[in-house]
Amino acid sequence: MTDNEEIIKVIETLFQAGITKDLDTLRDIHLNDSKFSSFSDLPPYDLKDYQTTIELEELRFVSISDYSYEIKNPKISLFGETAVVALELIQKGMLVDNKAFTGEHMVITGRATFVLVKQPTWKIAHIHLSKIDG
Repeated sequence: MTDNEEIIKVIETLFQAGITKDLDTLRDIHLNDSKFSSFSDLPPYDLKDYQTTIELEELRFVSISDYSYEIKNPKISLFGETAVVALELIQKGMLVDNKAFTGEHMVITGRATFVLVKQPTWKIAHIHLSKIDG
């Protein structure tokens, strides 16, 4: 598998966790290091560390049923053992409120930037997700 194929597979693994609910994979694909950081398109909007990011991703994916995603126009730039990936992202699903037994259909159109490092496999070192209003 080429570096580009491995990199896309890591990013797809992140979003596949929303479909499969196999949340253990999230820990495998993120860089468990103090250098890790993330910004999300959902509040709170502050810069997150590894542990907080994992917890929020797990919470997000268990709260969404019928989750699906589409990655569009990915651009992968390799700089030795570092990769920058920019892409468009469409996420869909049903936001479930288990206490009220209600659900709200959601569609999030956005953009995402990922920075990955090869140590020795590709790991996500930074994520920035942003919604596109409209």
